[in-house]
Amino acid sequence: MRTARDKTLNGPFVISLLSLLFITACGREQVATAQTDDWPSFRGPAGQGVSQSKVAPPVEFGDSKNIAWKTPLPGPGGSSPIVWSDRIYITCWTGYNVPGESGGSQEKLQRHLIALRRDNGKEIWSVPIKATLPEQDKIREEHGYASSTPAADKAGVVCFFGKSGVYAFDHQGKQQWHAEVGSTIHGWGSAASPVLYSDLVIINASVESESLIALNRKTGEKAWSVRGIKESWNTPILVDVGGKKELIVAIMGKIFGITPETGEQLWSCDTDIGWYMVPSLVAHEGVVYALGGRSGVAGLAVRAGGKGDVTGSRRLWTSKKGSNVTSPIYSAGHLYWMHDNLGIAYCAKAETGEIVYDKRIERAGQVYGSPVLANGLLYYPTREGRTYVIAARPEFELVATNELERRGTFNGCPAVVDGKLLIRSDKFLYCMSSE
Repeated sequence: MRTARDKTLNGPFVISLLSLLFITACGREQVATAQTDDWPSFRGPAGQGVSQSKVAPPVEFGDSKNIAWKTPLPGPGGSSPIVWSDRIYITCWTGYNVPGESGGSQEKLQRHLIALRRDNGKEIWSVPIKATLPEQDKIREEHGYASSTPAADKAGVVCFFGKSGVYAFDHQGKQQWHAEVGSTIHGWGSAASPVLYSDLVIINASVESESLIALNRKTGEKAWSVRGIKESWNTPILVDVGGKKELIVAIMGKIFGITPETGEQLWSCDTDIGWYMVPSLVAHEGVVYALGGRSGVAGLAVRAGGKGDVTGSRRLWTSKKGSNVTSPIYSAGHLYWMHDNLGIAYCAKAETGEIVYDKRIERAGQVYGSPVLANGLLYYPTREGRTYVIAARPEFELVATNELERRGTFNGCPAVVDGKLLIRSDKFLYCMSSE
C-alpha cells in the first residue's frame, strides 16, 4: 500500500517524505573551518562559475610559466576539482575503457575519490570505489565513468557515480553511507553533480531513474523524489526568491521551479528547446538563464517565483544562439559563453537576449568545460588544453591564449581559489599561480 503523497509534475512523479531530520554533530571527521574563497561544488559556491577570491589568478600560464605544481592522476575523468578548507577533492576512474590503454574489464572498473593538499597538490588519501555491475560497455566521446563533480561541506564529501550510486565520505576518507538512485544507463553516460542544501543532498538522476532525488545528508535515506525528469544532464541550482530558495532544473522542453525542502513543484516554463539539456543554469536577481540544444531555440530567460505554467507570463525572451554543452556566466547585465563545437565566444544582453558579439576564435576546437569569471576576466578551457582569457565586458577582447601540454583531454571546469587556477586533464591536475 502506498503511503507517500502523489503529485503531478507535467506527468507522473512521486514525493516520498521519509526523513528531513539532520543531526548536526559531525564528530572527528571535520577539518579546518571553511575559507571564504572555497570552491566546494560544481562551478563554485553558488554554481555560477564566479570566483569570490580577492587575489587574481594568473592571466598567462603554460608548461613552463606560472605553474605552481602539477599532480599526476591515477586515471581520467570529466569531473572538476573542488576545494574545501585545506583540501582539494577530485574523482577519476581506472580499470576499464581508459583512453590510450588496452585491456581492462568491467570487473576491474573502479572510481577514485582523491584528497590533495591545497597548498602543494600532494596526495593525502585516495579511496577506490568498485562499480555496480553490469556497467555500460562504452560511453560516447570517451566521457567515461567519473563525470560528476563532488560536493563538500563540514561533514565531508559527497560523490555521484551514476548507477553505482551516491557515496558520502568524511574528510579522512571513511565512507559514511551509500545510496542508490536508479540503474538505467545512457550512451552519453551520467554527468550531473550533487547539490548540498540544508540537510539534503540533491541529485539529478535523470539518466538513472528519470528522477530528481533528495537524500538526507547524514544518513543517505531518501527524503523526497520527483519523477518525470527526462533528458537532463544539468546540475540544478538554488535561486533566492523573496528570501526563500527555489530549486531550478531544466529537462528537455521545460524548466521547473521546485521547493527544495519537499520537492513540491512551484512552476514550469516551456523552453521551446527541442533537445536534451546539458548546460547548467545561471541566475541573477531572480531571473534564470538557460542554454541548450543544437538548432532552433537555444537560449531563454525566465523570472523565478511564479506559480503553475509561467511560459506566457514570466518567460522574458528566447534566442537561437546558445550552446549544447557549456554553461554561461552572468556578469554586469550580460551573459557570456562559448559554443561547444563552433569555437564562437558570445556576449548577450541579459535583459533581452540580444547578441552583442559573436567572435570565432582560431583553433578553439571543442569546448566542453564551462568558463569561470575571476577579476573581470573569463577563462574558457578547451578539450585540447588551451585556455582563452577574454575580458568580461561587452567589447570583445582576447587577453591571452594559454596552452598546456597535449597529454590527455581537458573536459572539466576550472576552479579558482587563493589567486590560483586549478585545471584537470585526463592525466594531471594543474595549479596555475603567479606567486
